[in-house]
Amino acid sequence: MREKTLNLLGLMRRANAIAVGETNTGTAVKAGKAKLLIVASDASDNAIHRAENFMTGRNIIKVNLPFTKAELSDALGLPGCSMAAVTDMGFSNALMKLLNELSGGGYQKEAEEIEKRFLKAERRKAESKAHDRNKQIGKRRTKA
Repeated sequence: MREKTLNLLGLMRRANAIAVGETNTGTAVKAGKAKLLIVASDASDNAIHRAENFMTGRNIIKVNLPFTKAELSDALGLPGCSMAAVTDMGFSNALMKLLNELSGGGYQKEAEEIEKRFLKAERRKAESKAHDRNKQIGKRRTKA
């Protein structure tokens, strides 16, 4: 399960759905693109403090990963990274499900919150698609 989770992180990087490193993470969070902030288990106190400062006044979930900086760096293909911001809701949801299974329910609260946000985003996407379709077709209102 650890390997599957680390592989998902690598897939996120290849899909350009994750901002890696303190600078890129801060930029993604401040731009409002970050959905989930992840921090390595052996990140320095200074890095953790910076991650918490990025989150100030924003509705982002921070998760401390059960992986070290070395494991995170190997999975992402970048040296010495202690934090990252996931910018895709689907990947965030998949990552939280894997982390919850890996920890035996240790991330239950965060996983449920991400799942709720994911479903809300999917519902909005479907409504927007239906609205666009109705505008193109010209759906008529009928009197009841």
